[in-house]
Amino acid sequence: MINDFSILVVEQGDIIESILADFLREKTRATVFHAKEPTGALEIINKNKKIELLITDLFLPDKSGLELIRQAVGQNPNIVPITLIPPGNRSLIVESLQAGAHFYAGIPYDYQEILEVIKICLEYQRLLQLNLSRKISLRNSDGFSGIIGESEPMKAMFRTIESVTFHRHGNVLLQGESGTGKELVAKALHNLTPERSQYNFVPVNCAAIPEDLLESELFGYEKGAFTGANRSKIGRLQHADKGTLFLDEIGDMMPGLQAKLLRVLQEQIFEPIGSLKPIKIDIRVIAATNRNLEQLVREGKFREDLFYRLNVVPIILPPLRERKDDIPHLIDKFLLMYNRGRQDGILSITPAAIQNLKAYDWPGNVRELQNLIQRLCILHNEPTVDIEALPEKFKNLGPSRKDSPIESEKNNTAPLDFNSMTTDFENRLILHALEKSAWNKKEAAKMLNMKRTTLLEKIKKRNLIPKN
Repeated sequence: MINDFSILVVEQGDIIESILADFLREKTRATVFHAKEPTGALEIINKNKKIELLITDLFLPDKSGLELIRQAVGQNPNIVPITLIPPGNRSLIVESLQAGAHFYAGIPYDYQEILEVIKICLEYQRLLQLNLSRKISLRNSDGFSGIIGESEPMKAMFRTIESVTFHRHGNVLLQGESGTGKELVAKALHNLTPERSQYNFVPVNCAAIPEDLLESELFGYEKGAFTGANRSKIGRLQHADKGTLFLDEIGDMMPGLQAKLLRVLQEQIFEPIGSLKPIKIDIRVIAATNRNLEQLVREGKFREDLFYRLNVVPIILPPLRERKDDIPHLIDKFLLMYNRGRQDGILSITPAAIQNLKAYDWPGNVRELQNLIQRLCILHNEPTVDIEALPEKFKNLGPSRKDSPIESEKNNTAPLDFNSMTTDFENRLILHALEKSAWNKKEAAKMLNMKRTTLLEKIKKRNLIPKN
């Protein structure tokens, strides 16, 4: 018996009800609608937006089945059409597929064949809905499933994440500096994989748990397995069954435990400590590290075979200094987060202050930026944050005020020349941006909020060259 769904059968004839519709009501749990001509069928589709399948004859009064398919898909893009094809008409198969049909069944009816086609269509419909819900969840989420980023490195990472979530198998190795958001990416991979998301996401920090306890945390143990084991305990491997196990700081795992983890990845089987009974599991492992695992392999500190088992899909998280265009978006997110519920919260950070923040290298990455915004939300009493309100290390990163033409001319008795002072100030600003961007003219133009062609013209016309 096929599970609940809605279907529309369009079949002409002299009898009031369709034999095919009656058969489907008897053999499935479907809500079956019936129409004898396309006009009535389109009215039913318009009133019942949740109809999943359309089974239609091709030869109908007032318009053909092919035209019905085109209009039906136009009214409801999620409907899956099935055509009924007379024997020996291969050209009709091609025409119906071109019109928008996804599947077909033969006439006279082979009812078992029709049931099989319906099963295939329902599976296809399920995949369509999963894909649609995934796109909706991404559109409605805070950024990409909670991850903020519009820079090219982040867009490339998002594309990789989307590709991974179409498959329930395949371990993932996340590499990146501390504070880049590896656990956020791991949760996104879990939540966006339909077959895994309904089960547990189980995080384990391999560096935070002592080695002798980490094994029992992962594998669990039987009562009496060791001194103090007064009861049996389920390990995190078993708790993550059908879901995702996230092993953070995998580079700190000791060699003995690496060998045991390798067997789990190879066979998806393990035994709790003190037990001889193997337990079968089905998990995806996402591992993360801020260390160079390939270097650890060369040094003999990490098993090469385990590295390749974990590194099926490598994802490298870019540091914040390589995606500074995302800093304003991250600031907006953190301001909303820490001002929630506050009447006197900070409303904005000035463009000048943001420029200074973008000039900083952020060794602590996103976590350091988040810490700064939280501190400002707690300590700053004004609605706007300017450069003066930033901690000292951020204040002198933008174009220096003491180096401005006005400051340098304060004690100069020569007549002021507006044009030359303006040009000199522009030159200094351009050189400052070029130095900050390592003479990457595209990046410098972004910093200056200037077209790249305009910048190139000014550099050439004014013969601007590096100081060194």
